[in-house]
Amino acid sequence: MLFSKEEETRIVSSIQLGERGTSGEIRLYVEDFCLRDSPVERAQEVFQLFGMFNTKSRNAVLIYLAEKSHHFAIWGDSGIHEQVGLQFWEAEKKLLQTHFMQDDAAEGLCKAIGLIGARLREFFPADENYDDNELSNEIIYG
Repeated sequence: MLFSKEEETRIVSSIQLGERGTSGEIRLYVEDFCLRDSPVERAQEVFQLFGMFNTKSRNAVLIYLAEKSHHFAIWGDSGIHEQVGLQFWEAEKKLLQTHFMQDDAAEGLCKAIGLIGARLREFFPADENYDDNELSNEIIYG
C-alpha cells in the first residue's frame, strides 16, 4: 500500500481543509499501473468516469497517481483551469515530483492540495447558504 493509515488520514484531512470555504472539489485517485499511454490521458479518463465534470462551476480537480508505474497527473476542469492556467499546474507538478523523488508522497500531496484549495477559494468562494461539497473526500483506490 502506498500510504499508511496515518498518511491517508492526513491526506483526507488536507482535502477537507482544501475544500473548506470553496465550492471547488479535490479528489485523489490511486492505482498500481497507468493503463494508458499518458498519465494525463488516464487522469482525464478517471475524471470522466467519476463524473467530476458535473460540478456546478466546473471546478473539480483530480490528482492521479499510478504507484508502480511511477506516473502522476493533475487534471483540473475547465472552470478552474481558465482561472489558474498552465503555469499553476506546472508548479504543482514540480512540487509533487520533488516530494515523490524524496519518497515523501503524502507530504507532497498535502502541500499540493493546500495550494489547490487556496486557488479554489480565491476563484470559487463557498456559498454560505448551500453545502458545496458535491463529491466524497476519501481517497479512491482503483
